[in-house]
Amino acid sequence: MDMDMDMNGWAVLEDSKREQWGYVPRQLVGPLVFGVDRREAVAVMAGHGFAAEEREIDRWSPQRAQWRVEFGRMGSDKHRPAVKSYFVEGVGLTCVLVDGIRGPQVTCEGIRLIGRVPSELDSEMEACAVERGLGITYCLSSDLCWPGFEFDRGGQRAGDAVVSWASFFNTGEIAGTSWDITPAEVWRHQ
Repeated sequence: MDMDMDMNGWAVLEDSKREQWGYVPRQLVGPLVFGVDRREAVAVMAGHGFAAEEREIDRWSPQRAQWRVEFGRMGSDKHRPAVKSYFVEGVGLTCVLVDGIRGPQVTCEGIRLIGRVPSELDSEMEACAVERGLGITYCLSSDLCWPGFEFDRGGQRAGDAVVSWASFFNTGEIAGTSWDITPAEVWRHQ
């Protein structure tokens, strides 16, 4: 059986079968541009082969509705979205969570961030930080990050293994940190 088609939900998509996305802090993650309206994001992602499911979620502000749009590959992965994006009314896209099991591969500073063994990713990120003078900090999930790059990392179970996921964000004018802009459900991603 092809590991990528395993119906138990634990099979990690091989890197060669993942979409390859770039990341520009506070600007874009793959085809998703921060600040874009959710309807535009749905259209853009459909052009990249993703189906969308939209839901209004709990508001962090009584004045602004907040939406989650889950994107899964058309025709497969109905049980596990590859990407979850979060939109705030009047602001647009503020946060993009890329799943470690089925999500696209996102590269930042030449390092693949998604679906990796967390300790190996930490080592690679630390070496890059030292080589390029980026500095080191820790995300709210206690994983290594680079200051100013506006992404948080976490680990999720994939059967008997753990792989990395990442949440990319733009706090814009409405928040100070990822803690302020990222919905609580992101921190519980598994």
